[in-house]
Amino acid sequence: MQTYRIGVIGLGQRIAHVLAAMAEVGWNLDIAGHVDPAPVGAPILAAAGLAPGRAFETPAALLSAGPYDLVMIGSPNHLHFEHLNLALDAGWPVFAEKPIVRTQAESLAIAARLTAPNNPPLFIGLVMRSMPIVREVAARIDAGELGELVSIDATEHLPPEHGGYLARNWRRKQAWGGSYLLDKVCHDFDIFARLAGARPRKVASFGGRRIFTAERAETAPKTWDTGEAAYAFDPGWQGANDAFQSDMDVTDHQTALIEYENQVRLSFHANSHVSLPERRWYVAGTEGTLIADLVRNRLMVRRALTHAKPERIDYGERTADAHNGADQAMARDLQASLEHGVPFPVAPFDSLEAGLTVMAIDEAMQSGEMLDCRPMWARYDAVVKS
Repeated sequence: MQTYRIGVIGLGQRIAHVLAAMAEVGWNLDIAGHVDPAPVGAPILAAAGLAPGRAFETPAALLSAGPYDLVMIGSPNHLHFEHLNLALDAGWPVFAEKPIVRTQAESLAIAARLTAPNNPPLFIGLVMRSMPIVREVAARIDAGELGELVSIDATEHLPPEHGGYLARNWRRKQAWGGSYLLDKVCHDFDIFARLAGARPRKVASFGGRRIFTAERAETAPKTWDTGEAAYAFDPGWQGANDAFQSDMDVTDHQTALIEYENQVRLSFHANSHVSLPERRWYVAGTEGTLIADLVRNRLMVRRALTHAKPERIDYGERTADAHNGADQAMARDLQASLEHGVPFPVAPFDSLEAGLTVMAIDEAMQSGEMLDCRPMWARYDAVVKS
C-alpha cells in the first residue's frame, strides 16, 4: 500500500478531521510536517493516532522540504489565496478546504491561474459532494425523475452550540473568514447550481445579527436545562471568550432568493441558533418532488400523480457534525483520484462559481437591492475563456 507523504499548511480543527477520516478509511499517512503557530487541530490528530510531523516556521520552508504526495491547506480563509499560490508553485497535488478563496478579486486571480497549463491537481473540500444522499439527489434529477426542475426551498439551521462556536471562532470576522454564508454554506450553493444546471442570474438577500449581540448578553440563557454550560466549545485560533460580546461582524441569520439563468428559482433560509436543527432541500419538478434531509440523512421521493406512499431511503451514519460519513466518503474520493485518476466530485471552477454566487448574495444583502449577476459572470468568463 502506498504511503502518502503529507505537508499541512494550517493545522486547524477542520483539516485535522479530514486527515483523521483519511486514516480511518485506510490511507497510510506520513504527515511529514506542518506550518501553524497555534496548531489547534493537533489534539484531533492525536486522538486518531496521527503525529503532526515537524513544525516549520513558514509555508515556504515546509514546501522546500518536499517532495510531498499531497499538500493540504487548512489555514483560515483569508490566507487561502497566498497559500494556494505557493502550493501550486511547488507542483505537488493540493487539497484545500472550502471556500477556495474569500473575495471576487481573489476568485478571478485564481481562475486565471488555473486556466494556465501545467498546474498540479487541485482538490477543494466541498465535502457534501461526496455524501451518498447528495449523489442520489443529483442522479435522480439527472435521470429526469422529477421532470423539469422548477423550484428549490432550502434551509441550514444550526443548533445553539454550533452557532455559538461560530460566534467565537475566527469565522466570526469577515476579515478572516469572509461572510457567514461563504464559510458555512458555500457547500449548498455549489450543489444548488449543480442541480439547477445553470448559474444564478439574479439574487436578493436579507440578513443581520439578532442572536449573538451585546444587547442579549445579560438576558440570554447561558446554561442548558441540565445545568451544563452552553456555548462552551473550544473556539480555536483567535477565539473570543463570549459568543454574545465578541467582535463578530458576520450575520447570524440570513435569507436569499435566486433566479437561475434557466428560470429555476430557489429560496434559502439560514439561522445559527435553533432548537430544531435542519439542513433540508425541498426540490420540486414538473413530474415529482423530493426532500433531502441532510441532518437525519434521509431522502423522500414521490411522483406527482400518484397516491402511492413516498419512496423513503434512510442512509444512516448520522454524526454530530451532520456530515454523516461525508468526510470518509471524500477521503475515498480523494484517494481514487490520486491513485486511479477518477474525477473528483467537484472541480476547482465549481468551487469558484459557488463562492462567487455567495459573494453576490452578500453584496445584494449589503445594498438592499436585487443584484444582476450577469456582469460578474462576464468578468469571470473573460478570465476563464481567455
